[in-house]
Amino acid sequence: MTEKRRKLFCEISPLCYKISVFKCCMLRRLQDLLGKERFCRNRDTELLPVVIYKHKSLIRRQLGDVDMTLQENKAVNLSLAAPEISGVLIRPGETFSLWHLVGKTSARKGYKEGLMIKQGKPDRGIGGGLCQLSNLIHWLVLHTPFEITEHHHHDGVDLFPDFGRQVPFGVGTSISYNYLDYRFKNGTDQTFQLVVYTDDRYLNAELRAEKPLEVKYHIESFKEHFTLEQGHWYRNGEIRRQCIDKSSGTILEDKVIKINHAKVMYDEKYIINRS
Repeated sequence: MTEKRRKLFCEISPLCYKISVFKCCMLRRLQDLLGKERFCRNRDTELLPVVIYKHKSLIRRQLGDVDMTLQENKAVNLSLAAPEISGVLIRPGETFSLWHLVGKTSARKGYKEGLMIKQGKPDRGIGGGLCQLSNLIHWLVLHTPFEITEHHHHDGVDLFPDFGRQVPFGVGTSISYNYLDYRFKNGTDQTFQLVVYTDDRYLNAELRAEKPLEVKYHIESFKEHFTLEQGHWYRNGEIRRQCIDKSSGTILEDKVIKINHAKVMYDEKYIINRS
């Protein structure tokens, strides 16, 4: 007989969850106060000359049976958060922190209730949907030599069937103010600039720099398949990243950056259609 797992403090009640979140937020503030990280803060409307990489993602997507109102609210939330980041300069030695730039999302600032992931399940909350912003930034960063210093995954679950997927499953991010952040450090000798904006359909982002990189990056999923394990479907695969010398075409590095083994949380008919 399997022993029943003891509940964590945050799982006892909604109040306990709020207390846990408050504790985590206070600890993060203390860590940043006492730490030695130099966070990027300065923004410039004048764009750096070289586009290193750019991408865009569809804002409104049908995710299973999720209320589309949450998608509309996400569009509002992204339109508020994007300008807080756009134009930021990431100088040599500086660390980018999403929450240091965006700040706390609140109804007072105009943020609405959007889709969130809470304890591995879909939920809703003020400011929900900003994972799409950190996802897009992470996708750009994967095409650079930056050091990712903080990155949280929606690990272990595949929550929604694919719909117009443009990037491999498994390269997403999980954020929650302010203790689950997305951070990277510029260890190069030049300044970069992140530009982010929304239009009627897309969240757009581009990473700019003073001069071109001597290498380029290619990210791809391999060995993707579904397995039935003890009555549950799982999505499996690997995410590989290649670093390629632009002048010679030589592959300088080829490594697995993520291994997926995620429990499928949607109807199996979508699995059959995609197998």
